[in-house]
Amino acid sequence: MFKKLSAEFLGTFWLVFGGCGSAILAAAFPLLGIGFVGVSLAFGLTVVTMAYAVGHISGGHFNPAVTLGLFVGGRISFKDVIPYILVQVIGGIAAAAVLYLIASGQSGFDATESGFASNGYGDHSPGGFSLQSAIIIELVLTAFFLIVIFGVTDKNAPNKFAPLAIGLALTLIHLISIPVTNTSVNPARSTGVAIFQGTWAIEQLWLFWFIPLIGGIAGGLIYRWLLQKNE
Repeated sequence: MFKKLSAEFLGTFWLVFGGCGSAILAAAFPLLGIGFVGVSLAFGLTVVTMAYAVGHISGGHFNPAVTLGLFVGGRISFKDVIPYILVQVIGGIAAAAVLYLIASGQSGFDATESGFASNGYGDHSPGGFSLQSAIIIELVLTAFFLIVIFGVTDKNAPNKFAPLAIGLALTLIHLISIPVTNTSVNPARSTGVAIFQGTWAIEQLWLFWFIPLIGGIAGGLIYRWLLQKNE
């Protein structure tokens, strides 16, 4: 279990550090050509690299919604759920802390003012999308993310390429939803940066826990009941 939890901590750390780091440190410089497409690719690449690196140790969840979805879908035991979620959140906070220390080295940096790659809706949505829009997109995308994860890791699937498929799915998710919520689908990712943003991101954090977890449960149940081949 210690090795599994260590893998989940490191995987979540890398996801938040690489994905949010690309938004906080690189996307602010137009000459680098990052933009939201580059941020989307960064999130996808973090999942691919760590899924190949440590996925064989812990399963490569790196996300409380994935862990809960895999539980209701019958892939993991309940005894793993709480420890996994705890270390994922700790990993996300640790990554955000390191990003904060790095970003603070730039003159004039203000985590609260910049938003610090936090997720939001309404006035804090990148595109000004409403609470309703945020709920729908986070629910739908998290559910489909779980369906993809279940499908590509099914024993009947060619799962040598599962990390690549999952990374591509996460890239697509970010391309769709960055304008709406800055893309969560992962409460650990949302929590880490919200703590350092410190104001509205914490007030709106409830949505980026509640809705992705519901989406994860929905995706797990959909695959288990409708798509999984029973033998």
